[in-house]
Amino acid sequence: LRMRFSFMAGRFTHVMLACIALMLPSIALAQAPIRVTRNALVPFDNSPFPYRGIAPKTGKPFLDIEEGERRGRQAPRGGVLWEDTTYSDRRVLLSIPRGFDIRRPSMIVAFFHGNGATLTRDVRNRQQVPRQIVESGRNAVLVAPQFAVNAADSSAGRFWEPGVFAQFLDEAANQLARLHGDARARPVFERAPVVIAAYSGGYHPLAFALSVGGATERVRGVFLLDALYGDHDRYLEWLARKPEAFFVSTYGPLVKPQNEEFRKQLTDRGIGFTTDFPPHLVPGINAFLDVGAEVKHNDFVTQAWSADPLKVLLSRVPGYVRR
Repeated sequence: LRMRFSFMAGRFTHVMLACIALMLPSIALAQAPIRVTRNALVPFDNSPFPYRGIAPKTGKPFLDIEEGERRGRQAPRGGVLWEDTTYSDRRVLLSIPRGFDIRRPSMIVAFFHGNGATLTRDVRNRQQVPRQIVESGRNAVLVAPQFAVNAADSSAGRFWEPGVFAQFLDEAANQLARLHGDARARPVFERAPVVIAAYSGGYHPLAFALSVGGATERVRGVFLLDALYGDHDRYLEWLARKPEAFFVSTYGPLVKPQNEEFRKQLTDRGIGFTTDFPPHLVPGINAFLDVGAEVKHNDFVTQAWSADPLKVLLSRVPGYVRR
């Protein structure tokens, strides 16, 4: 009996080891860095638009024009912007770069586009934001919501509402995990610190995401790309509440006066800053970079003080190197 039991135990061990050997390649494959960049346009429930609430600046309904069943808004620069063509796109551009590894420290880059933009034509194709994240060498993923579609409007939509930006990030964690293809990626994306980059008119949704978005503890830093047009009070309040975050404003002649005024406000509050470009964007850095009068505002995301400024900025965030 002892001999038979020993034989059976040995055979069982052999079978188990063989099963484990067969499983190991699939386990290793699931945990391995992804081989190609994955991009997707995904509709979100917690998207900035549609929005049928109140416009904070006026205290009146955001959609203030009706024509039959159609609703619209009196545009800030004249004319009417209709809900069905301008304020109904729920899609978010997601991108996970090749080489992204859920086993390494990672971060989420939220990109807020400016006026007159679409996610495909501008953020993906013209400004090459997914490519810049790939080439930054950071273990980072992209989440870029659509705001007003192809319109001269900086409205934040549902990001005006308290807590919605945090809900947006929660939904992004789920959608990024689906795009990644490994269920173990979800808690990684749920915990990942967030860096928000805003270009031009993206400054306004960013200001509300910081002030009422409900995700202050996750936001590690902010990049403004020729974007500090206003909402100084909200940015000042956030910097006072989050002294360990970094804040970088890069700008040309269009917003130079606003940046100079903001620096004065920081000085009045005893908040330090530098006008030199720091080699590392460590906690507590507040930097302002004047790129000169020759840089074109429309090209700022791809050509400012250097080519691919978003790539350059991300590459200076330490601690998230992608193999």
